[in-house]
Amino acid sequence: MSMTPEQATWFAGTFEKLVANVGQAVLGKSHVVSLTLAAMLAEGHVLFEDAPGTGKTMLARALSATVKGTHSRIQFTPDLLPSDVTGVTIYDQKTQVFEFHKGPIFATIVLADEINRASPKTQSALLEVMEESRVTVDGTTYEAGRPFMVLATQNPIEQAGTYRLPEAQLDRFLIKTSIGYPDHASTVQLLSGSSQRDRTSTMTAIITPAAVAEMADLASTAHTDAAVLEYVSRLCEETRNAPETRLGVSVRGAIAMVRLAKVWAASKGRHYVLPDDIKELAPYVWTHRFVMDPEAEFAGATPEVVLARVLAEVAAPQQRAGV
Repeated sequence: MSMTPEQATWFAGTFEKLVANVGQAVLGKSHVVSLTLAAMLAEGHVLFEDAPGTGKTMLARALSATVKGTHSRIQFTPDLLPSDVTGVTIYDQKTQVFEFHKGPIFATIVLADEINRASPKTQSALLEVMEESRVTVDGTTYEAGRPFMVLATQNPIEQAGTYRLPEAQLDRFLIKTSIGYPDHASTVQLLSGSSQRDRTSTMTAIITPAAVAEMADLASTAHTDAAVLEYVSRLCEETRNAPETRLGVSVRGAIAMVRLAKVWAASKGRHYVLPDDIKELAPYVWTHRFVMDPEAEFAGATPEVVLARVLAEVAAPQQRAGV
């Protein structure tokens, strides 16, 4: 059953309240907050490439407080083990049975701080839970629950002692973005409240985790016309055929776009997806999935430039309102 116009209106109103609540802690970044919330409702994960001190931890806490969920933070380091992320099975001598002690990955919002500082083996511990929202340890599978989202960060400045995220891991992030520094007015407001170290401590929950899951299910029913789906497919094909790329957008990337576009359309009060939604979201959903040709990259080509050209060259279908 498809989303109705009335349901879309309700969704947009609720979405706006969630953004405003998170905005109490993350000042002046409503667009980034909207993208992150949309990713959560699309049941995806977010990669932040940002300098330290821009509010990534505050965003994770504010999201958790807003949806009345749990929050955990994992500081990735070279000596971090996969069991430090997923949990470990320990033998209890009193009961003489093995007990599974859950790791920090079992939370509503998981902040994976400086994910590129951990070894590839530890990074790979996130692959299953990010794709399937479950963890398998010693042959037993444990569900992560709904909602579940990983907010991973990596510092683009200091590359010493880091491990580049493999393409298979990057492809599992729904979007890649950055928070950036606040504007002047927001900075002054932050400084005036500097005595309050945790601005999320006074926040009140707007919605329950169960209601978030229901919103995610509702958003998935937004109508996506066949012409829009063909448009997404053509764009992906052109990124693969571009001479500057070795790998373009995968099928997973195309599916991720459709999932996020449905949520984005609903957040605007529409029960249908427009081609403009695809154009607006493309830089966040697709550029981190490109594998550039080394020679083209050396010559100055970037994923953003390639994507912009593809969007300009591939004709969008005619928009039809009120589908």
